[in-house]
Amino acid sequence: MRSQVSPLTRTEILLYWVLSFGSHLYSFFQLHKFSKEHEAGLSREFQLEKGLLGFKRDFSDFEWNFWSEWGRKSLLWTLLGHCVVSRSSAYFYPKLKVLAITLYGLLAAVSVLGCKGVSVLLVHLALIFVVAQLRKPALSWMCNLLLIATLYLQPIQEIQKSWYTTEEEYYLLLFSVAVCSLRFISFSLEQCWSSHNAHVQLFWLLSYTFYHPFFYNGPIMTYKAFTEQMQKSTEENNRTSFTLSQLMFRLGRILLWWCLAECMIHFMYMHSIQSNETYIEILPPWALGGLALALVQFFYVKYLVLFGLPCLLASSDQLVPPQLPRCVSVMYSYTGMWRHFDEGLYRWLIRYIYVPLGGSWHGPLHKLLSTGVAFAFVCFWHGGHDYLQYWALMNWAGVLVENGVASLLSLPRVRVTIEQNFSMAMQRRCAALLSAFSTALLILSNLVFLGGTHVGRIFWKRVFVQGWLTVAPPMLAFLYCFAQVGLERDHLGSP
Repeated sequence: MRSQVSPLTRTEILLYWVLSFGSHLYSFFQLHKFSKEHEAGLSREFQLEKGLLGFKRDFSDFEWNFWSEWGRKSLLWTLLGHCVVSRSSAYFYPKLKVLAITLYGLLAAVSVLGCKGVSVLLVHLALIFVVAQLRKPALSWMCNLLLIATLYLQPIQEIQKSWYTTEEEYYLLLFSVAVCSLRFISFSLEQCWSSHNAHVQLFWLLSYTFYHPFFYNGPIMTYKAFTEQMQKSTEENNRTSFTLSQLMFRLGRILLWWCLAECMIHFMYMHSIQSNETYIEILPPWALGGLALALVQFFYVKYLVLFGLPCLLASSDQLVPPQLPRCVSVMYSYTGMWRHFDEGLYRWLIRYIYVPLGGSWHGPLHKLLSTGVAFAFVCFWHGGHDYLQYWALMNWAGVLVENGVASLLSLPRVRVTIEQNFSMAMQRRCAALLSAFSTALLILSNLVFLGGTHVGRIFWKRVFVQGWLTVAPPMLAFLYCFAQVGLERDHLGSP
């Protein structure tokens, strides 16, 4: 909409920035205050561990602790090894660079997952490759979905757990196979749509699967983009990837994001608090808002770190990785969240699900179906748990409502009426007001994803049922400011 990018006065924009930033700080302070007041109880129930400078540390976020521990144990070192192998082969034997990093990725996977773990991946890869040669998209989809389903079968899980001494080793295998399953689907469908030589494609499938920076956790690149960019990087090897100053700058940013994430779990025990309904029920209103903001902001900062280093290494290999997540505080729509938080997954869903099913080219029913199937797949891929089903339904409904409102406002008669009665600045303010309601429900759906249905239920009750007159109006006012900041960011064309 044109109104969404119309400029406002500097004073008004500055006011929105101050209110947005100030509300973040104050709500985080209130959550910190609540955390310290209930530190003893939280420590007894969740066993807060000793942190830095005498502070306790909330280690309830499984994903952050899981990847931090693996990073210290081995992944940081294997990623450094990839950088050495890639740079050395590019300098001495540029034509063998892809082969070198493929072999290194395979050996690195064996060293961490073991031979049995990697054999699971190789069996999946072989099955997918054979089925893809038939060039039947429906058959390829069926095979891939069945292989994903095996990840959640308890008998298979028990067998795979018996291969390792700790559950963390098994979970690393689980995450690796799950991420590789997206690559297998990408390869299968690209193979169905092309007629390339099978032997060459097998080599590129191995390279695509075992590309070490993306192997364990992503982000996702499509098979087509990966192979084209890797081939181009080999042919144009004389192009400089990074200067030392650029490399240090990007490494410094990743370190800063890591420090910010650690500060959050030292000063705000949001993950422990969200795990106990009693604490969520007694949180003061500002601390309740701080909890919601802290949970979604920590998730954002966490993925800046988890995607930041792999993307840095991929860029040094002259690939063009997906953009890093955009700050969730300037996300003012469901569509924007899906498009800009995990850009790689978004492009993957568009290319392999949304467009093949018709998308928006074949009318609203195809669009409804394509969007629904995309969300259903994401839910299934994550494990299909009850809370994920609610989250997927909320996101599906949110995207459909936003698209419906946008279509309604773009009708010629409606458009003319709006332009005749509202200035461009007022149109933008109205757009931000609508976005505030969308953002409120977007945050609610993210809380369901991050904390489960009990967190979403309590927030809904406290904000929109019990606090419809006292809590919801100021919350929507601040979300209106957040939306204006996001609109201004888009207006200025920030990356």
